[in-house]
Amino acid sequence: MKLSTRTRYGTRALLDLALHQYESPVSLKDIAERQQFSLQYLEHLITPLIAAGVVRSIRGPKGGVALAKPPDQITLSQIMKLLEGSTTLVECVDNPKLCSRADTCVTRDIWDEVNKAMNGVMESTTLQDLVERQKNKKPLKEAMYYI
Repeated sequence: MKLSTRTRYGTRALLDLALHQYESPVSLKDIAERQQFSLQYLEHLITPLIAAGVVRSIRGPKGGVALAKPPDQITLSQIMKLLEGSTTLVECVDNPKLCSRADTCVTRDIWDEVNKAMNGVMESTTLQDLVERQKNKKPLKEAMYYI
């Protein structure tokens, strides 16, 4: 399975919010600049996250967005379902009625095992886990320009 840009960027935006949660609200422009993707694309990504209650929008001159719940209550599984939809490798894992061979197909069993393993990791990993991992990574070096 290959994750879409939508899920990858959406997860990065939420991680950015979690890292800056005490500065909230955070402007979408600041997130887009730090994460190096377009503001227009970020606005498109944030809408379903607001609708699902993962992010809240604060209006006004000092407005922006903030996490609607603590980062330890938001799992990667939730994010993926909101932004990606189904993450199953093949449709017959979710709906065995689609295939007449579902009961006898050994490859379907393997795809189901892979799906369960992936879902286990995504369900047990929270934004807070990503925050902790990020703290252990080296920060991005900013470019130095010499005249």
